[in-house]
Amino acid sequence: MHGLLAVGNALGSMLVVFGLTYLLPILAALVYDDGTLRHFLDAMAANIGLGAILWIITRGHRADLSARDGYLLVTLGWVLMAAAATIPLLLSLPEMTFTDAFFETMSGLTTTGATVMVNLDTLPEAINLWRHALQWYGGMGIIVLAVAILPLLGVGGRQLYKAETPGPLKESKLTPRIADTAKSLWLVYAAITAMAILALWLAGMSWLDAISHAFSAMALGGFSTHDASVGYFNSPAIELVLTVFMLVAAMNFATHFIAIRKRSIRVYLHDGEAFAMLALVLGSCLAIAIYLWRAGVYPEFWTALRHATFNVVSIATDCGYASVDFDKWPILAPLWMLFLSCVCCSSGSTGGGIKMFRTIALFRQAGREMVRLLHPNAIVPVRIGGTAVPNNVIYAILAFIHVYTTTLITLTFMLVASGLDFMSAFSAVIASINNMGPGLNRVGPATNYAGLSDFQTWVLAIGMLLGRLELFTVFVLFTPAFWRR
Repeated sequence: MHGLLAVGNALGSMLVVFGLTYLLPILAALVYDDGTLRHFLDAMAANIGLGAILWIITRGHRADLSARDGYLLVTLGWVLMAAAATIPLLLSLPEMTFTDAFFETMSGLTTTGATVMVNLDTLPEAINLWRHALQWYGGMGIIVLAVAILPLLGVGGRQLYKAETPGPLKESKLTPRIADTAKSLWLVYAAITAMAILALWLAGMSWLDAISHAFSAMALGGFSTHDASVGYFNSPAIELVLTVFMLVAAMNFATHFIAIRKRSIRVYLHDGEAFAMLALVLGSCLAIAIYLWRAGVYPEFWTALRHATFNVVSIATDCGYASVDFDKWPILAPLWMLFLSCVCCSSGSTGGGIKMFRTIALFRQAGREMVRLLHPNAIVPVRIGGTAVPNNVIYAILAFIHVYTTTLITLTFMLVASGLDFMSAFSAVIASINNMGPGLNRVGPATNYAGLSDFQTWVLAIGMLLGRLELFTVFVLFTPAFWRR
């Protein structure tokens, strides 16, 4: 019981901190006078008030969190923040149901980018900015942000960081203290975002569009202020800027931090994930461009290269922007893009999916097994970036792939059983678990998720949460061992 009360105390603190994030849309509501100011003020008051009440009730149980408590806090934290974020949507858009509002905010905080909202071009400016801000907050993890702040409130952060940090190498630290690590990552994240805002403005976007798209690009979220997504701008310059920043966001932010601290780009040469990701993604861009050109989809190669590059990078990095309706391309191209969304992003990036580290490790483990077939007594370590990967990490990766595949199959069957066609169901589940956004057919880039039933919407919202927290963080809560003391 003490652990649950300690989790409740931390949740109260997080809710208070989350209430402060409404300051950005409040400022936008003042600047644009779009009629949403009162709604955001009410939402901010509700968040801070409820958080303060919860914190006061449980203040006698403040304590450093165990690993068990960390997993529970992370999962409940994401659900609570998504639920709290629905308040301004429900107040400003009375026709929106809680199911749709929760789907939208969960999609934002998990940086998925799937949307049930239409007429984005005419939404109140503050609402549009709020959607994108949610993605930015979720990009490095609203829990990691809290790690830098909660110690000031008497709550330790180490177990939170281990539970929420993406990727299999959770034990690596950039600085001696976990709070300093979180702050360092956020400083890098914020600095690159500022550069993206300026670059998009120089490329021709308005300040609101530049801020919104920089937020979603760095978070690899893919929300847009327009129904036509990036295709609305029809600008090669804007597409180029977004492509560059999507690739940057798909790399490990620890690598960016170390490169900045050492003032050397050589750091990237030693990042095996970054090299493999860039080679696979850029090679796929060229191959799909040639394929589309030869198939007659685009009469000129450079047009094919432009659209292939932007959309392949967007899907492969799990961002989810679209400049054209790639669902109309020959089926090989979008299916390959869905595959890339599963494997390309680096661990420690803002992207989702299996991650490139696990992909490389599995390929090298397969190679090691083949060598052992020929030389049973050979000692062949799995190496990535010159470092041997311990066997316990390999076993963890194999377990993750099994759970990932089982979850993908189970959720797909659930959607098919509910009446959704297979391709729509399969691609929607991949898009949700990989936190990627658009799928194919009924949930393709030219449409959205508004046509799904409430049941299907909740299934995909759960898929987003599972994908963002990398499955085990959530599933461990449902094991009997978790609740035994």
